[in-house]
Amino acid sequence: MTTQQPEEVRDDGEPQEPQPTATRPPKDWAAGVPGIVHALVPAVRGMGAGRTAKLLLSMNHKDGFDCMSCAWPDPDRRKPAEFCENGAKAVTWEATPLVVEPEFWAEHPLSDLRTRTEHWLGQQGRLVEPVHKAAGSDHYVPVSWEEAFGIVADRLGGLATPDEASFYTSGRTSNEAAFVYQLFVRAFGTNNLPDCSNMCHESTGAALGETIGVGKATITYDDFALADLIVIMGQNPGSNHPRMLTALEEAKQHGASIVAVNPLPEAGLKRYKNPQTVRGLAGRGTELADQFLQIRLGGDMALLQAVSKRVLEAEAAAPGTVLDHAFLAERTSGLEELAAHLADLDEAAVLAATGLTSREIDELADRYVRADNVIVTWAMGLTQHAKAVPTIKEIVNLLLLRGNIGRPGAGASPIRGHSNVQGDRTMGIWEQMPDGFLDALDAEFGLQVPRAHGLDAVGTVEAMADGRVKALVALGGNLVGAISDTVAAEAAVARTDLTVQISTKLNRSHAVVGREALILPTLGRTEIDRQASGEQFVSVEDTVCAVHASRGKVGPVAPGLLSEVSIVTRMARAVLGRRPGGPGPVDWAAMERDYDAIREHVARVVPGCEGYNAKIRREGGFRLPHGPRDSRTFPTDDGRAHLTVNELAPVECPPGRLLLQTIRSHDQFNTTIYRRDDRYRGIKGGRAVVLVNPDDLAELGLADGVTVDVHGEYHDGVDRVLRGQRVVAYPTARGCAAAYFPEANVLVPLGATAETSRTPVSKAVVVRLEPA
Repeated sequence: MTTQQPEEVRDDGEPQEPQPTATRPPKDWAAGVPGIVHALVPAVRGMGAGRTAKLLLSMNHKDGFDCMSCAWPDPDRRKPAEFCENGAKAVTWEATPLVVEPEFWAEHPLSDLRTRTEHWLGQQGRLVEPVHKAAGSDHYVPVSWEEAFGIVADRLGGLATPDEASFYTSGRTSNEAAFVYQLFVRAFGTNNLPDCSNMCHESTGAALGETIGVGKATITYDDFALADLIVIMGQNPGSNHPRMLTALEEAKQHGASIVAVNPLPEAGLKRYKNPQTVRGLAGRGTELADQFLQIRLGGDMALLQAVSKRVLEAEAAAPGTVLDHAFLAERTSGLEELAAHLADLDEAAVLAATGLTSREIDELADRYVRADNVIVTWAMGLTQHAKAVPTIKEIVNLLLLRGNIGRPGAGASPIRGHSNVQGDRTMGIWEQMPDGFLDALDAEFGLQVPRAHGLDAVGTVEAMADGRVKALVALGGNLVGAISDTVAAEAAVARTDLTVQISTKLNRSHAVVGREALILPTLGRTEIDRQASGEQFVSVEDTVCAVHASRGKVGPVAPGLLSEVSIVTRMARAVLGRRPGGPGPVDWAAMERDYDAIREHVARVVPGCEGYNAKIRREGGFRLPHGPRDSRTFPTDDGRAHLTVNELAPVECPPGRLLLQTIRSHDQFNTTIYRRDDRYRGIKGGRAVVLVNPDDLAELGLADGVTVDVHGEYHDGVDRVLRGQRVVAYPTARGCAAAYFPEANVLVPLGATAETSRTPVSKAVVVRLEPA
């Protein structure tokens, strides 16, 4: 890599976000009274006491609505307050009575909106009327729903081929909306169905699909309380899914030990003060992590291989006492090859890759060997590496060695960070759905949907950049804000002829648009959805494959709002109705009128959803079948779980450089910024920071508090720059740094993706810091 002047410079210009007004040492505990205050005070201030009580006490309950901020599962015995601080913030953000008034669009041209931060955009209130930006105009203008659908139909109908359009989906979309959306897209004639999973847990699906045949968690909620050991890797539950802390506390009370593997010390994994218990409110709370392995970025695969090698050595020292030989012989393949491969594992290479000591790795291996039931859980700290897929395969290797899949208290537990991203995939939101699913669609609806695989998120941006995709339709989300290589992505979107956003509130994707643009406002999950047949409910799937109903509890924030199902079905009628012969055999109006009609179709198309309407009305819903979890049957080519051989390839970092990861603050959900604070990390009043180990700062000759520009280094010779970041001395792993997502996306090349999964590599980005 070179430090010479590059041929091209990509950066975000001057920082949009202010630097922090204060920094303090990071906290060593999470929740407690501050969690209550930070949840309820903004809610009451933003929604009023009555609306706050009605919504928060209905959240995650069997007759209420599902939290839109994460996919953490619900316990069978639910407390009156089944919400966390960030869930309350998500409800406040969505259910605010503040709306974007008609004059807003005249006062704020696109050229102004593009200068605004994600935080400012989200604070403007709910979107309540369709708006259109004509080609050549700098303003959105309110239009009727009929006009909006007419524009979509005209522009999509004018494309040379359906593959010139791509249809993005956010994980907050319900099962019902997702099903009709993918049906519309495929009836239109393309499989271009990128979604937010492409940027988060695609690596999980790829790895688990190849090794055990199902790309989903192999546990249930109750398994946490039955585990003897829980290993938490690349995950910050205290901020990203705080209700998990309660499950971890319950596991500790049942005797489990917990190991945290993370470059950053996270408050929620140190000590949890449960705000629903006396001990949490007035006492010290519960110590969670028994061991903290502060791993170097990119070192997880080396750690897992080293532990598996120690397990095999323990078996060799005491034959028949460590491995689950019966399970391995009857249900798996690849043990001999794995053992031979790990026998040659270089301990020095492992220590260099992980930044750990042999003693620390020995301790983890001893814990694993002593534990009868083990859960390994992970999130995007693992999935967004170049070697994410083989790393997750190594998790499977470790679990299989001792039979820790398919029994109570044990298994693989990827934690999905978005409410229904897993359900959307089940409903067909994937550019690579198998032929069996597509055959079922054809049989159910009398269609001939395309079979060629479509574009994922990165592929869509690449295709927009070179003119192959001319129209982008997004059912929720913020693709422009979430995708890597910000400058390149925004330039690609600007090249399109049309962008359509189906949204509740403003974000960056409404400011960076095609030559023509539409915003179609939709109901939120908190709001009552009334259709011709009466009040409707939707369904969602959580991270452990449980499917349950979600019902809005308050009236729409404004008249005229349509549900996601209404928008999609009306769009389908408008677009497909322009074709010779009319809209085709699908009865879109019937599905809008009564969502039971959608679920009847789902029952006949989606495996495991037979009898959907009856099962979803059961108290608590139902759980999708899962062969590895339910019966230790593996739907792979040979019917066995696969232990795999993965070549270790540590991330190289030249002298004077750091490995950077993008992270989220505590006051944030995905690209939504609630406040400019990160309470647990001690950051207040700004997000323009880069967290660096004090010893690394000393080596680089930089002082805590100075302002730097962060330059991303990649082999394409482009110098990508995040400007004006305040250096914060922070106890991260040596050689590693962290900056906030999505601002730091500018440093991640579009071409830097994980092997197999094509997930953007937002972890272990090689950077250099230069004085601003």
